[in-house]
Amino acid sequence: MGRWICCLCSRVADPLMLLLVLALGCNPSTAAAAAAAAAASPSVPHVKPSYSFGRTFLGLDKCNACIGTSICKKFFKEEIRFDTWLSSHLKLPPSSLLSYSGNYTDDAKSWRLVDITRLTSKYQHDRADKRICTSLLRTRSCSLERALRRTQRFQKWLRAKRLTPDLVQGLSSPLLRCPSQRLLDRIVRRYAEVPDAGSIYMDHLTDRDKLRLLYTLAVNSHPILLQIFPDVEGWPFPRYLGSCGRLLVSASTRPLRDFFGAAPEVAADLALQLLAVLRSMATNDLNYFFYFTHVDAGTFGVFSNGHLFIRDASTLGVIDKEEGSQLIDGQQEYKDIFSCLTVDCQSAFVSCDSIRDQHSLVMVCQDLLPKLLSGKFLPPVQESIDAFLRRCARGLGDGSGASEAMAELAGILKPLRSCDSRFAYRYPDCRYSDKY
Repeated sequence: MGRWICCLCSRVADPLMLLLVLALGCNPSTAAAAAAAAAASPSVPHVKPSYSFGRTFLGLDKCNACIGTSICKKFFKEEIRFDTWLSSHLKLPPSSLLSYSGNYTDDAKSWRLVDITRLTSKYQHDRADKRICTSLLRTRSCSLERALRRTQRFQKWLRAKRLTPDLVQGLSSPLLRCPSQRLLDRIVRRYAEVPDAGSIYMDHLTDRDKLRLLYTLAVNSHPILLQIFPDVEGWPFPRYLGSCGRLLVSASTRPLRDFFGAAPEVAADLALQLLAVLRSMATNDLNYFFYFTHVDAGTFGVFSNGHLFIRDASTLGVIDKEEGSQLIDGQQEYKDIFSCLTVDCQSAFVSCDSIRDQHSLVMVCQDLLPKLLSGKFLPPVQESIDAFLRRCARGLGDGSGASEAMAELAGILKPLRSCDSRFAYRYPDCRYSDKY
């Protein structure tokens, strides 16, 4: 199968950089001609083939921008070139699959793996989006974008100069359960899908930009977290490449579940990194406290160099320890269609006051560390690990806090890891410093 070229931008410009990811349903005849032209000439001609993503895949009718809008606009990009698709008929992938592998390049020579992810949670996206049209416009089919534009919440967004807590109240995202003005300003200032980012005011956002931001926050906050807490600043997230509707493209990883059967020294290394991530989420220079509302074997991922990070940030909540939460009266009761895009409208919100410093550690001790560490070591060490995990899973009933508990487990695990080329993220530095 050849390469297919799809156009997602409406503006015409000379391409200076190519974004290559997995094919997602292009017109074969048009794309084949474009691919042939590209092969015949070192420069890629401007083409505008049709594409068939569909409303139910992207979420919004027309994103009117490339995947990775900020990248496209920065380099005046018009085309996205896609590599070969997994499906033999170039159709959209099965709805049962939530993540796919692809390739990305910015020079058409060196390739990097990417993950293409559907942003869903409790409900599949097509069911949720069809329910919007049914409930808002009382029709069997409609324009999702037109339906959402008519809502009271979006009309408030249109008039707003600044993103404030009242504009996000009732949204199901854990990121917005305990909002502070400082956090909301950070979202607007670092929102990468618009030009001229950097202001805390929303004057530079068009009506469609505001709808895209609101929709993303309501559906899944994962791409927003990757933008406002980027990996280049040391945050344990993958590199964000772009998103549109319910589609996200980010750096490729392997989920932690793939390492449950790993060798003892690998398991010990990953467990230590997991503890380090939890510490950085609880204590950091920006005074934000991150907590998980849910963890599973796909929440964390591992790069090819052995470095562990948060693969799925959709269940991360954020509490501002510097400003505190600015809860709105009646927030628990205020719900609209944006509150119900991915969860049951009757679902209760997690109270900010109920979160303790050991919240995330206890969930990790219950659901992940036993699968990673059980039966891996000799009896004396294994018994110590198992005893700790049992105590931790019960909520650290001895009165110790999360920091003390993590230090205790780290003390057991550190002598068990090794220093060799399998751990490229810290090798060969580990030969010269105890820090690694």
